[in-house]
Amino acid sequence: MTTTPAVSVTLHVNGEAHPLPELDSRTTLLDALREHLKLTGTKKGCGLGMCGACTVLADGRRIKSCLALAALYDGKEITTIEGLGQGSETGLHPLQQAFVDHDGFQCGYCTPGQLMSAAGLLREGHAGSAEEIREFMSGNLCRCGAYANIVAAIAEVAATTGPDET
Repeated sequence: MTTTPAVSVTLHVNGEAHPLPELDSRTTLLDALREHLKLTGTKKGCGLGMCGACTVLADGRRIKSCLALAALYDGKEITTIEGLGQGSETGLHPLQQAFVDHDGFQCGYCTPGQLMSAAGLLREGHAGSAEEIREFMSGNLCRCGAYANIVAAIAEVAATTGPDET
């Protein structure tokens, strides 16, 4: 019987360092966030990188955390839904408020991934039109079909903020 080696990883999540000295080298970033750090806002959907429910930002880039090995993100800055609104007066990121205002969620399961992907696409400058938003959000599925409301929420934030403000 062979054993998988443990690795020592420090994940920087939402501005805080989290040392994980004995992490199984096969642990995904999603499982490290949910099981080891107890940050359960990031959802486990398909486990295949197809639904986008597990989207987080790594050094400002959108990634599907179910496909990412945690060990590869040692020292990188990870932002999860729990950290998206940090530092705002209301505790909500403008995207979160826009999702509320536009009813951009129904069951809420996909909402964390939708919000994180939207934050990433705004940083990338891919919100010039509704068509562009739909294209760059296409990796995030909503089983309830709130797509029109999600696009409207993102477009509103894109119209009122610049990429550096998201």
